[in-house]
Amino acid sequence: MLLLRQCRSLTRVGPLTTQRHLRAALPAASCGVRSCSGGSEEPSSRDAPPHSRWRYGLAGLLVGAGAVVAYGLHYNKAERAATTTVQTIAQDSSVRIFTQEEVTRHRSLEDRVWVTYKGSVYDITDFVSMHPGGDKILLAAGGALEPFWALYAVHSQNHVLDILSEYKVGELSAADRQRQQTVKTSDPYSSDPERHPGLRVNSLKPFNAEPPLQLLNDNYITPSAIFFKRNHLPVPRLDPASYRLHVEGLPRGALTLSLDELKTKFPKHTVTATLQCAGNRRSEMNQVKQVKGLNWGIAAISNATWSGARLRDVLLAAGYAPDVARWARHVQFEGLDKDVTGTTYGASIPLNKAVSEEGDVLLAYEMNGEDLPPDHGFPVRVVVPGTVGARNVKWLGKIVVSAEESGSHWQQNDYKGFSPGTDWDTVDFKSAPAIQELPVQSAITQPAEGAELDRSAEEVTVKGYAWSGGGREVVRVDVSLDGGKTWQVAELQSDERDQAPAPPPPPGRAWAWKLWELTSALPPDAQELEIVCKAVDDSYNMQPDSVPPIWNLRGVLSNAWHRVKVTIREE
Repeated sequence: MLLLRQCRSLTRVGPLTTQRHLRAALPAASCGVRSCSGGSEEPSSRDAPPHSRWRYGLAGLLVGAGAVVAYGLHYNKAERAATTTVQTIAQDSSVRIFTQEEVTRHRSLEDRVWVTYKGSVYDITDFVSMHPGGDKILLAAGGALEPFWALYAVHSQNHVLDILSEYKVGELSAADRQRQQTVKTSDPYSSDPERHPGLRVNSLKPFNAEPPLQLLNDNYITPSAIFFKRNHLPVPRLDPASYRLHVEGLPRGALTLSLDELKTKFPKHTVTATLQCAGNRRSEMNQVKQVKGLNWGIAAISNATWSGARLRDVLLAAGYAPDVARWARHVQFEGLDKDVTGTTYGASIPLNKAVSEEGDVLLAYEMNGEDLPPDHGFPVRVVVPGTVGARNVKWLGKIVVSAEESGSHWQQNDYKGFSPGTDWDTVDFKSAPAIQELPVQSAITQPAEGAELDRSAEEVTVKGYAWSGGGREVVRVDVSLDGGKTWQVAELQSDERDQAPAPPPPPGRAWAWKLWELTSALPPDAQELEIVCKAVDDSYNMQPDSVPPIWNLRGVLSNAWHRVKVTIREE
């Protein structure tokens, strides 16, 4: 209901200026649009009057109430259409041509909502204003539809491209169609991979971005395309055939492994684990006092299934034995990503985490059942469950067993927490330990800050995530609608909703987040709600109630109660 109410509010921008004339008889859609009310479905388009059938078909076209049409099913047809388009442009000078800059200006209902598909430009404002998933459709506004179709490839309605054609207003310029293929070799980031346009970008070079909140709670396993991206340097382009992993520091001497040897000589192990950036929710610390660092919101966190060889197995093959622990304390990792001086990204973890059978540390080569994407460390990365994302080194090139921590900047002079009274004039980075396990965390993903709720709905649904570092399981999430005066307990989700409930994780090995949800009656007299959440883990660690006591100059470890204010609109 909340999503539908928010979409209604989008329509209050005055009468629409463009009316589309639809063909008289469109094929019936294969499924209806799932409404936001109680999870029920709208009537099938077969039962709908002819004038409304197009709504059900186009609802599957874009990022709507959870899914869009499968991009791949329309590939051949789209290619034929693209060829026809080029021929038409050459023959018809009346076809309007738009630049990408012009398309990008149309990203809201006030300015009209334009998107592109296969070189054509479409004005979908009329559709957005009536569709219950309008806020998600707007994620594609001003850009291309293809990435959203690829992400939500679950429907197969062959007539949707015909329906989309009703909204066509012109063609994208030839220069802009070719621009994405142009590479500037002088730019060290020129070979970076393409990213999903729905990501909320915090920096382009290096690329750092978080998934939009509208999508974060859609999947227990975060799709790789919108899994948060945290890069410190340009993404290296590596040849899997020539890739080599070097293991050093053990009595048997250096061990070198190819990607094929890593896959065939060691058992494949799979772990579902949440990764979180140390700076997640830094923006809330910035509201107290400015800090240095990327202005992350609440979505620098995601959950994936990782597969690869256990680090423990590889270290044993390289000669690790109990006597090594008499002198070694750390396992260092060095990435293959480099800056212009040749400096590589590096980090380290405690030896006992690395060699523990219960530590589940992976040299991962798969993410969500596929090869690692370039942004996530292809061909091999370290996955250290329960540990801050900074130690999960990507594009892994070297492992060193050592008596010392990694000497890299990111281990010695970054990712450390300090007192609120410490400033940049007095900070001594050597005085604080490097962050390893993260504290208990939770945040609200729905409703959004500033949302309007209809009084007539009589209830509100609150959704979010919760996670704790070190393998500690989240056992409870408390939610308040009145700023923390009274509390209710949310329902926890620990696996995909369409699967049988997963057994509880072994103690100390709860690596994955819990998604949670609470539906509650609206307070009868309230005009505004301050919704608050706080999580509790199995060690009874709880989140602090406010940011100021945990503020620090780098804006890390931000885990105070998350607060969202919404208003209630009277009918």
